Amino acid sequence: MHIKTIVFDLGGVLIDWNPEYVFKDLIPDNDRRKFFFDNICTHDWNIEQDAGRRLADATEMLVAEWPEWESEIRAFYDRWEDMLGGPIQPTVELLRKLRDDGKYRLLALTNWSDETFPVALDRYEFLHWFEGILVSGTERTRKPFADIYHLLLSRYEVEAHTAVFIDDNFGNVEAAKSVGMQGIHFLGTDGLRDALLEMNVEF
Repeated sequence: MHIKTIVFDLGGVLIDWNPEYVFKDLIPDNDRRKFFFDNICTHDWNIEQDAGRRLADATEMLVAEWPEWESEIRAFYDRWEDMLGGPIQPTVELLRKLRDDGKYRLLALTNWSDETFPVALDRYEFLHWFEGILVSGTERTRKPFADIYHLLLSRYEVEAHTAVFIDDNFGNVEAAKSVGMQGIHFLGTDGLRDALLEMNVEF
């Protein structure tokens, strides 16, 4: 196995993002907060914004359906920046080492709204260490659909079998494998380092 390109997911691997940082105070009751995330601002609803749906459209859709929750629904994107917990520093340091060594191409593939991604670009200097970042919201598709992996490979002229993709979502890793890439399910920086070493990645 000869790895030439290392592709990072961002949220959950390099950047800590969690709606609980806002809603644990906004909706203090645990059962009520669980209802909100299970039924209103759900993962499935949010990920459609990652695929390009406009934030305003998504918000108004929910407000029309759940008017009694209007203030909480509007808070989801009004206070989106407060959901950013900061860099996952051990992984950032691993990325820094890979960048400084210069032996591998470094790319990123992220499910992220194109309306909010500029906030992260301004906030996190390490995002500028990548040769390129493919943002799902810009491309109007998302992981785990195969077309976004093929787009990454073609745009940056990467041979799939020479690339490893790192993501904290197991399904996204399996999708990368299905198009011929190597994959690492991220469960922590120590495990990531060990998995890269097993692939003969030097850093």
